[in-house]
Amino acid sequence: MSIRFLLLLSGYLLLSGCQDTSQSESRSLSDILNMNTDRVVRDFDSEQIQRGSDIFHIHCAGCHGENAAGTPDWRTPNSDGRFPPPPLNGTAHAWHHSTAVLTKTILKGGPPEFSSMPAWEGILTEQQVDDIVVWIKSLWPEDIYTTWYHNFEEK
Repeated sequence: MSIRFLLLLSGYLLLSGCQDTSQSESRSLSDILNMNTDRVVRDFDSEQIQRGSDIFHIHCAGCHGENAAGTPDWRTPNSDGRFPPPPLNGTAHAWHHSTAVLTKTILKGGPPEFSSMPAWEGILTEQQVDDIVVWIKSLWPEDIYTTWYHNFEEK
């Protein structure tokens, strides 16, 4: 099997656990794999990407690493049972979530039983959070972004 197929298969399996039931039932694995052949043009605003990068490096890089590469052993829980900050650059699970979920996670923090992600609500503005999310999406490889787009943005 190709690495691309394995990546897409694992993404589908993870997506099915992260999405609400109505959306995951509407698309089969075959649909997701076939969608990935249609590339999506990213029409991000370059100024927004730069703002997102700047804000990320001030507030988030200390935990999520430079260029959102995450921390070593991010898949292994710490002694308190919480997971270290994951990569956000398309090599972990951030792309398995909608923009709304990514925004909510930044604003409200991660689930306390699994994450030490703090809440940024009241510290970052909604525009700053939007800028960070756009910057994160700009890091995702083409295949990852296309799959994400077809699962969450396309209606």
